[in-house]
Amino acid sequence: MVGLGNPGPEYLWTPHNAGFMAVDRIAAQEGVVVLNRRCRAVTASCRIAGRDVILAKPETYMNLSGASLAALVREYEADPAQDLLVIYDELDLPLGTFRIKERGSPAGHNGARSVTASLGTQEWLRLRIGVGPDLPPEAIAAGASRRGGKDYLLSPMGKRDLTILDEVLDRVATATRRILETGPAAAMNEFNRKEQ
Repeated sequence: MVGLGNPGPEYLWTPHNAGFMAVDRIAAQEGVVVLNRRCRAVTASCRIAGRDVILAKPETYMNLSGASLAALVREYEADPAQDLLVIYDELDLPLGTFRIKERGSPAGHNGARSVTASLGTQEWLRLRIGVGPDLPPEAIAAGASRRGGKDYLLSPMGKRDLTILDEVLDRVATATRRILETGPAAAMNEFNRKEQ
């Protein structure tokens, strides 16, 4: 289970670090700390739903996440299509939501693009956490984009947005447990509803 983000205190509470925040939340619920250094990532080992799990946060920065992730896959002899879950932010989803997806293109996300390029496949499970700016429905209907750009993604989130994200992280942790318990398809049926 790998969360994508950028290392360093200046990025700690930015939208682009939602993947890191999710891994930290899962680790806290499991009583472990993600501090061990391995394969250019900080990691922790735990058991979730009766399965051995490695939690990881690459230290290679978002755009090079795949290098660390590919090294972890080799080290643990993992099959990306069966054994890997990557958690990252998604501008095209509104804050307060998340989606589980079994495969697909990176859709403009540089971290996901790096993962796909380094693994040589799009066949890996992803959980995308919505960080899109809050726009009124009429603006979206008129064609406004949620894209806030690099400045938005790398700027610290305000208290209101962090409160919303905090609640989402609990649901993300529950969803990851469900993926391990019942499989991705059942978890998608449960969590990928329009209203979460």
